[in-house]
Amino acid sequence: MAVTKILHVSDVHLEDGFSGVPLKSFINKRVVGFANLYFRRRKVFSEAAHKVEALAAFSKEQGVDLVICTGDYTALGTEPEIAYARKIIEPLTHAPLGFFTVPGNHDLYLPDTVAAGWFDQHFGELLKTELPEYAVDGIWPQVWFPTNDLVVIGVNSARANPQVTYSSGRVPDEQLDALVQILDDSRVRDRFAMIATHYAPRLANGRADRPAHGLENAEELLAISAAARRGVILHGHIHRRYHVRAPETPLTLCCAGSTTHAGREGLWVYEVGARHAKATPGRWDQTRYALETDKAIDLDP
Repeated sequence: MAVTKILHVSDVHLEDGFSGVPLKSFINKRVVGFANLYFRRRKVFSEAAHKVEALAAFSKEQGVDLVICTGDYTALGTEPEIAYARKIIEPLTHAPLGFFTVPGNHDLYLPDTVAAGWFDQHFGELLKTELPEYAVDGIWPQVWFPTNDLVVIGVNSARANPQVTYSSGRVPDEQLDALVQILDDSRVRDRFAMIATHYAPRLANGRADRPAHGLENAEELLAISAAARRGVILHGHIHRRYHVRAPETPLTLCCAGSTTHAGREGLWVYEVGARHAKATPGRWDQTRYALETDKAIDLDP
């Protein structure tokens, strides 16, 4: 019986300087973000590009069919970062069944990023939907049918957060309404559903994230996802890998954490068949990524 392998990574936070970015672009929340980057984050993400290169090798070694990234390619959402990230992840996009992605809050960092459309310009060729009749917000929700047994659905929970103390997200109501219809569609209903977004509907302890950092309408997303007969919810945003169950839905929530954050590197490899699906976590062992097969979890009810 055919099994599809899917690699799930997130929050790679690639950055190679800000050459060409006008000084005025930092007279806002970015100045605080840059200070955080300079004094703390650059250290923990200094090997991010190298680790993404290692991910491509890992993907081939594991026979991965599809790669999914749940966002946060950048640190401050500037065009040089987005262009650099797109170049670095290029080898990952050549998986046999493609590369599926949603943006993170750092990729849509401020209104200037959104207004200029930098993420769409550089990542747009990777975004598509096979059910355009349900698209209500540009390409969103994305719907892919990689195999006869699998559907991948992406809802965009990321948005610009101009306030210094806020980095929260929300799935637009129109996308949630479309998700209801998608999960009820006869072309979707009997497939294993992978619902991907950036923000965490629940933390590792099962609780909601704090309002300034979490997903505003997490309860609605979880309740809607319960219509899927089989599936999993994929996300990032929290820089530690975990899986958790929530009473609102039978679907397991799998957070990839940050796949490149030094000391916390995480990922998941899903194996989906017509009757059974499992998820195996992965880690970085200082030279390469490796699976922790003894920690695999069953994704079927």
